[in-house]
Amino acid sequence: MRVDPSFEVFVEDSSTALLRTAYLLTGDRGHAEDLLQTALLRTARHWSRARDSPQAYARAVLLNLSRDRVRSLFRRPREAPMPPDVDTLHAVDAGYEQVSERRVVLRALAALPTRQRQVIVLRFYEDMSVEQTAGLLGFSPGTVKSHTSRALARLRELLADHDSLQEVPRAHR
Repeated sequence: MRVDPSFEVFVEDSSTALLRTAYLLTGDRGHAEDLLQTALLRTARHWSRARDSPQAYARAVLLNLSRDRVRSLFRRPREAPMPPDVDTLHAVDAGYEQVSERRVVLRALAALPTRQRQVIVLRFYEDMSVEQTAGLLGFSPGTVKSHTSRALARLRELLADHDSLQEVPRAHR
C-alpha cells in the first residue's frame, strides 16, 4: 500500500497522543497499541476523507474500536488481572509514589461505565470542549455534561475509598 507523505507526518505528530487516548479508553497498553494500529490503518485507507481533520477522524475510529472491543469482551470469559505484589519491593524509589497514584487513577477510570470513561478521557485528557466531545460521541451537550458530572462524582468516591484504605496499613507499620 502506497502511503501519502502527509499521512506519515500525521502519524509522527499524533501517534503518542492517540496512544495515550487509546490506553485511557482500554486500560491496557497492549490493547491500546493494537487499537491504535488498527485506527491508523483505517485512517490510512480513508486518507482522502480524513486528510482535512485527521486527528478527529482517527479519534473517532479509536472510539468506535473501543466500543467494539467492549462489546466483544462481554462475549468471552473475563480476564483476571494479576494482583500487584507490592510487598516484594525492598526499597521504594522516589518515582514509585507517582506510579502508584497513576495506577490508582487508571483503575478508578477503568471502573467507570464506558460512556462516562469516554467523556472523561475526551474532556480532561484530550482537553476537548463540551461541544467537541458531544460532536465526536454523537451526544447532546447536556448528555456530555451529565455524564461528566456522574463520572467525576464516581471517581471522587473511588479515589476516596482508595485513600481511606491506604491510610490504615501505613499507620500500623
